[in-house]
Amino acid sequence: MSQFTWTDPSVRQALGLSPDLADPSLEYASVSTDSRSVGEGTLFVALVGESFDGHDFVVDALAKGATGAVVSRPVETNPNAPLYPVDDTLVALGSLATFRRNALDVPVVAITGSSGKTTTKDLTRAALGMRRTVHATPCNHNNRIGVPLTLLSTPTEVDVVLVEMGSNEPGEISTLSAIARPDIAVVTTVGESHLDRLGSLAGVLDEKLDLFRSMTEGGRCVVGDEPPALVDAARAICSDLRIAGWSERADPDLRPEQFELDVFGAPRFRWRGHPVTLALPGRHSVANALISLAISELVGVSPRDAVRGLASAEVSPLRCEIRQIGNVRVVADCYNANPQSLRAALGVLIDQPGNSRTVAVLGTMLELGHEAARLHEETLEYALGLNIDLVVATGGFAEAAEALKVDEPEVLRFQDWRKAYPALRDWLEGDEVLLLKASRGIALEGMLPLLDSDFGSKSTSTVVGKA
Repeated sequence: MSQFTWTDPSVRQALGLSPDLADPSLEYASVSTDSRSVGEGTLFVALVGESFDGHDFVVDALAKGATGAVVSRPVETNPNAPLYPVDDTLVALGSLATFRRNALDVPVVAITGSSGKTTTKDLTRAALGMRRTVHATPCNHNNRIGVPLTLLSTPTEVDVVLVEMGSNEPGEISTLSAIARPDIAVVTTVGESHLDRLGSLAGVLDEKLDLFRSMTEGGRCVVGDEPPALVDAARAICSDLRIAGWSERADPDLRPEQFELDVFGAPRFRWRGHPVTLALPGRHSVANALISLAISELVGVSPRDAVRGLASAEVSPLRCEIRQIGNVRVVADCYNANPQSLRAALGVLIDQPGNSRTVAVLGTMLELGHEAARLHEETLEYALGLNIDLVVATGGFAEAAEALKVDEPEVLRFQDWRKAYPALRDWLEGDEVLLLKASRGIALEGMLPLLDSDFGSKSTSTVVGKA
């Protein structure tokens, strides 16, 4: 697919620079913030971070073929190289993305939520993909760098743009949605996440609702049906709202019918008379799928085609990913964690078919601020009420177990999961279902190669549904 062509005048216009010195013959084939990946004709944006300064790489980027650079301080380079001076290169990146977004004449869909946003994006891409050419946020590049780069990399031949948005501080969604100006705005759910900066559940809700405040005229909204406060708030803001999920709050035509779990614990249900099969487990996945179906309908894809697309969906790694390691079935859901998503993951564990023993390895839920101790204790109490055969409480959950004076033999406490693994290995007999759940910073996926070494082999360690 061909890319949008930037000219010197359009760059200057996007950045609010004087057009007097513009060179109409000067063109850029792409915009990049990574000097390692620049190519011929790239416009390099020199971002500044806590541990790096892109200005140190401007010369290298130009040597590799970049034609010009956006900078916020002087750099020593070829005097003939076009440099665009700005006050803040991150803001400039957003300005370039805003210009590109305004040039689009196709629907832009923005998806946020405390959990489920990446999975919902992946499902939506699959549902739309049967009849539409889709450009979507890669992986979970959903911040003030990733969202602009998603828009800036949008090909000219595309039917729909899917933009995932995340936030861990007040005002971030407002900034991102002002750049993307979605035609369809989606909030999957709201839960207790990033409380260290957002403060409370009410703060999280208000942050997510900012997505609805920057839509295009006539924009349409889609939300999940949990929690009720999200639905109530969305109804107060959105004039065109679709609600998807399990409860009576959901629109009648966006609820599942004839729900069941297959032999891998993956959902099957019917929607508008069509059988829906998902390749990922969990009842919560049904709500995400219904949201994607609602989006597909708004974009104009038929229910039949959207359902066919869902059947082939591949979600991003480590999000309720089922792995068969020898005779141990592992639910690897350790890309991120908050109380809401952890309870959903526990539901996947106990819904696994068969009579295998169940094990939950729980790692710290990060970024919960002053509520961290309470939320770890409440979530651990919830887990202990599910009759799981063994709970391995590490990090914040080990501290919660100590605070709750948990002394049951089916609960192991370790500050670090690496120290917990030998005890877990000795407990396992090779016929268990094992959940790995923690925030990304805990790197709990590091337990997978250990399990593979002790219980699997190259011929038996597989990703269920993808192998």
